[in-house]
Amino acid sequence: MELAIYSSTYDMEDTIQTFMNFYHAINLNHLASDLLEKGLSANQINDAVLEAIKVAKSSGIDTNKHFMPVFSGLGQGIIQDCKLSHLGYGLVLMNADTSLPVVSEFQIDVLKGYLNTL
Repeated sequence: MELAIYSSTYDMEDTIQTFMNFYHAINLNHLASDLLEKGLSANQINDAVLEAIKVAKSSGIDTNKHFMPVFSGLGQGIIQDCKLSHLGYGLVLMNADTSLPVVSEFQIDVLKGYLNTL
């Protein structure tokens, strides 16, 4: 269920930004918290998300299309989370702790795929 906040007046810029956020959210199919199931800790995920956003920004990628802060229910509590596009999810995995098998395996798979296209 979505949370809607009623206002008697709306700012056109806010309305357009809200629509654009909704539009981009359609392609955000992953949650950063899903990486908890792959063995990453909450701190490792947080660090990887921050690094992935830095990479996206320095590459000229519009981060609004790939990263959206949200809150998720986890167990009996609510956590700060991030919805991710496929690219955002990949960037998070690329920038996570390389001592984790899931991260190193992902990096090797990406590199093999890249080298096969050359």
